[in-house]
Amino acid sequence: QVQLEESGGGLVQAGGALRLSCAASGSIFSFNAMGWYRQAPGKQRELVAQITNSAYTNYADSVKGRFTISRDSAKNTIYLQMNSLKPEDTAVYYCSQEGVAIPGVGSRDFWGQGTQVTVSS
Repeated sequence: QVQLEESGGGLVQAGGALRLSCAASGSIFSFNAMGWYRQAPGKQRELVAQITNSAYTNYADSVKGRFTISRDSAKNTIYLQMNSLKPEDTAVYYCSQEGVAIPGVGSRDFWGQGTQVTVSS
């Protein structure tokens, strides 16, 4: 139905930057928001940044001032610019499309496969 493909992860030194991309494809339905989440080994998945259809953005306290979420609606793509990276940012980063209104089914969330971000000290 909805496919989300992340790209842009990799290995970077502390203080460096990466830009993640998430392209949505497949069936296009209305949705409430898209976001980036991350999961470090042994930890629960947590919200990193979210952007709603009205362009309201929401960030985890730990990334405020360092990360920026943006979108290109024409390309059905969102981005996460990550600056001043820290070793504690190391995690698998997942893209989500939330509150997708599927006719006859209801509201669902979709997730990408994830992309690894590793920050070395």
